[in-house]
Amino acid sequence: MSEEILLREDKREISVLKFNRPECLNALNYDLIDRLLSALDEIATCPSTRVVILSGVGDRAFSAGADIFGLASSIAKGTDVAVRDITQRGQRLTACIEAFPKPIIAAVNGLAYGAGCEITEAAPLAIASDRATFAKPEIRLGFPPPFGGTQRLPRHVGRKLAIEMILTGEPISAETAGRIGLVNRVVPHEHLMDEAEKLAQSIIESDPDTVSACLTAVTRGLNVSIGEGLAIEAIQFGALIGSEAVRRGTQRFIDGRRGGSRHLLSEKDRP
Repeated sequence: MSEEILLREDKREISVLKFNRPECLNALNYDLIDRLLSALDEIATCPSTRVVILSGVGDRAFSAGADIFGLASSIAKGTDVAVRDITQRGQRLTACIEAFPKPIIAAVNGLAYGAGCEITEAAPLAIASDRATFAKPEIRLGFPPPFGGTQRLPRHVGRKLAIEMILTGEPISAETAGRIGLVNRVVPHEHLMDEAEKLAQSIIESDPDTVSACLTAVTRGLNVSIGEGLAIEAIQFGALIGSEAVRRGTQRFIDGRRGGSRHLLSEKDRP
């Protein structure tokens, strides 16, 4: 291809991945999905990368969703091909993002429709530009959201709001997305990447194995009973007990108490 459709920039311990199809509002064709999966697979085992930021090239769109031309071609070949090409591929992507061992921050720089919204739902963290909008327009194409949107959106925003978005296809503003919990917060458009990197840096201050354990406990625990979730939490806790991070963290607290401090302080906050 003459132009890379997925851009990657490594900034020390942060990898920034950007969808680079601005001429079609960063729609996700099969090639882009596969390249994103490949990049995440590589980053997962790269010790120098601690946090991933996903965004889109341009000021208009994070992603307008799946590329309709590719979908139409697969649909024309029948159910088996359509399920394989669309649902299985898309759900594999969002499952990878949701269960990724390192934090992924969606920096939503514009409209996030269809699969773009589903990626936002799957990402553990999301910051939206004040210009961003979110929608589930798949119903107008005659099918339900196929990348996990019927399952994750209700878990984020509640059953009734999710059903309204899915059945009407109407967009919501960034402000509404922040209010209902679809994104962590909304920031001025021009500060979006700075805020995403600031959040990434605050995470990088903590031990990587501890960060991964926290992600695992939350992600796996969400979809099981409270009892099973508590067992997952205990396993993640127990796996770290002998680690250097625990030794340093507890010793830092003890030293702080001896010095008169009653709080756990991050490295940047310590005197």
